[in-house]
Amino acid sequence: MATTAAPVWNRWELLASPAFSTLAPLIEQLPEDYFPTLAQLNRACDEREVVSGGGVPIEFVPQEAKTEEPYETRVYARGKVLTRSRNWHDLFNALIWITFPRSKAAINRHHYRETLARQGEGLRGTPRDVLTLFDEGGVIVVSSEPELGALLREFKWKELFWQRRSEVVESMRFYVFGHSIYEKALQPYKGITAKTVIFDVTARDLERPLTQQLATLDARLAKYFGDPKALVATEAYAPLPVLGIPGWTADNENERYYDDTQHFRPGRKQAEAQEEAAPRRGERDAPRAKGRRK
Repeated sequence: MATTAAPVWNRWELLASPAFSTLAPLIEQLPEDYFPTLAQLNRACDEREVVSGGGVPIEFVPQEAKTEEPYETRVYARGKVLTRSRNWHDLFNALIWITFPRSKAAINRHHYRETLARQGEGLRGTPRDVLTLFDEGGVIVVSSEPELGALLREFKWKELFWQRRSEVVESMRFYVFGHSIYEKALQPYKGITAKTVIFDVTARDLERPLTQQLATLDARLAKYFGDPKALVATEAYAPLPVLGIPGWTADNENERYYDDTQHFRPGRKQAEAQEEAAPRRGERDAPRAKGRRK
């Protein structure tokens, strides 16, 4: 679902929202009152020496420069990233390239290799599906309390975000990676769901300056995607209803917010267990039948 938000840039509105906190160090360096230009984005790339999966310097180029060459192949071999003017989706993609350059290069490298390996098949394959899923809709979750990460993996949303809310605020952090999540966060709605990679960290790690945290996570995520096991199945990436994160919406200050199972859906195993635990109609009627006189 693409946003219908007009491309009206307001740096202060973005900085005020926790959804954009991951990009805050970069957004602070962008224009205050007009949409960032390709020249400005490319300058930021040059300053950080951002390169493609093939080691070529990244350059954001206008959509009019599109060729028949596949998107990921062109990025890998030439460093050219097609970027539509005044377009939120493409802008956030550019900002993620600048913020997580090693991870984006790793994703691009895998896309390129998978494309070569599957030439003539006409199929993308699961590894590319996994990469696209996280590239578009990923969130890096870190926790200094492993038990909290386990609750997320187990779909125990209310226990995590409400019953253990203070622990989440103190011991967990959520770093948005997927540019589609950023785009949706411009006009947030209850159903926004991300896919997560969860890393354990120390409490001291959470106290480091944000720029240092991002650099460490970038290296860690790039290494994570270097493991073939990371690309085996999309189901391995636990879902996250992002508006359940404390502070992301005023609505989740109310306990009942987390009772909406259409948004905070139980995992398949939980749903199956609930079905098995629920008495069948005949079983519900049985005690009443026993109490009848003959």
